[in-house]
Amino acid sequence: MWVNLLEKGSLWFSGLSIRTVILVIAGLGWLIGVHEQIPAILVFVAHNLLVIAPMIVIGICLTAGVNATGSMAIIAAAFTGKEVKMLVVASFVGALTPVCGVSVLPLVAGLLAARVPFAPVMAFWLSSPITDPGMLAITSGTLGLTFAVGKTLAAFFSGVLGGLIALLLTRTGYLSDPVREYSALSRFTTNCCDNNEMRWLFWKEPERLKIFFGSALASGKLMLIWLSVAFVAEYFLVTYLPGEWIEELLGADNQWAVPLAALVGMPIYLDGYAALPFVRGLIDSGMGQGAAMAFLIAGGITSTWAAIPVYALVRLPTFILYLLLAFLSALVSGWVFGWFQMVSASGGV
Repeated sequence: MWVNLLEKGSLWFSGLSIRTVILVIAGLGWLIGVHEQIPAILVFVAHNLLVIAPMIVIGICLTAGVNATGSMAIIAAAFTGKEVKMLVVASFVGALTPVCGVSVLPLVAGLLAARVPFAPVMAFWLSSPITDPGMLAITSGTLGLTFAVGKTLAAFFSGVLGGLIALLLTRTGYLSDPVREYSALSRFTTNCCDNNEMRWLFWKEPERLKIFFGSALASGKLMLIWLSVAFVAEYFLVTYLPGEWIEELLGADNQWAVPLAALVGMPIYLDGYAALPFVRGLIDSGMGQGAAMAFLIAGGITSTWAAIPVYALVRLPTFILYLLLAFLSALVSGWVFGWFQMVSASGGV
């Protein structure tokens, strides 16, 4: 019963207008006694939306173009075959492609709407936001080559691990229908993926041009609404959970450092590039290498601004699985990398 109520509530919220969402946020802020912070909240949300706007626009236009050209069938075919092999390939591709957590969402929604097997999609979904070739180079310069290579391997491992668990659950009868039945993006991508005839110059055909703009508007509205909510949540996290507290909590490399780092990293927004100097400072203050890896892996996959839009696309059990897989991946990656660093320092490797 609670699952159905949560899904219906989320579905209702996805259909609200932008103005209604702003009014609801302002009203809730007033009721909980933070009305004086509303201007700062709105500025914070607007600033962050502008910062990530290029990534969102690229992802939306890419998916809209795929829908309009009818090439989703080709992409879907690349994710079909023997599922174990495909999820390994999807994890490898995800670890190397320069796609962030937000811009990959419309593409993933299109793949799910095209009935691509869920396990390879989950593998790509988990591995893609963590790193890419540009991130590898910058991480190497900031945290060292060993850390950069370890993070890339962790991205691949996260995809394979998550894909295998998703495959096991799917084959045992769970997660047979992971996408919300009536989400706005799912409805539109399902309708526009029925035509398998390719048309690369889609703008020359009015019907396909209509599909392009319709898909872009549907996914754009979904992203704007849910990201606005996510950035409001981030504002309160940043305000009431200062960096000094995080540094103090994770400063000692004790037995709880890795799981705590993963738990702290999951809800906090971490732009991949901006996070590197911050993590460098934590390491300089005494944070363990394993905890730093767990922090970056968890934050890259399930930061608030990426996780909340995911909930708008998939059913609650799938969303919970997504969070659990992200935490498990961060946990294992942090422990393994921390062990490797310890062995290396002792001369064992």
